[in-house]
Amino acid sequence: MSHPTLSSQEVARRGKELYQRSIRAKVETQENIGKIISINVETGDYEIGDDLVETSLRLRSKQPDAALWGERIGFDAVYAVGGTLLRTAQ
Repeated sequence: MSHPTLSSQEVARRGKELYQRSIRAKVETQENIGKIISINVETGDYEIGDDLVETSLRLRSKQPDAALWGERIGFDAVYAVGGTLLRTAQ
């Protein structure tokens, strides 16, 4: 879903930056590897769960017009179609 004031490229840039700068060290724990994280790129709030829709809906319940970015914790992509996910976490 697009955000009215941010382009999809800006949402992606902010999401990746937030994850790397201030969230990754907190969430890349053994119990979270492979789970999904959705991040509100404007506030830095995030939700972790097993499903992208689930985590996104929890964030949207707090701020319906939030610009969200999703990642799979410890991997290079949320989903792999016809390929494999590459592990980025130790």
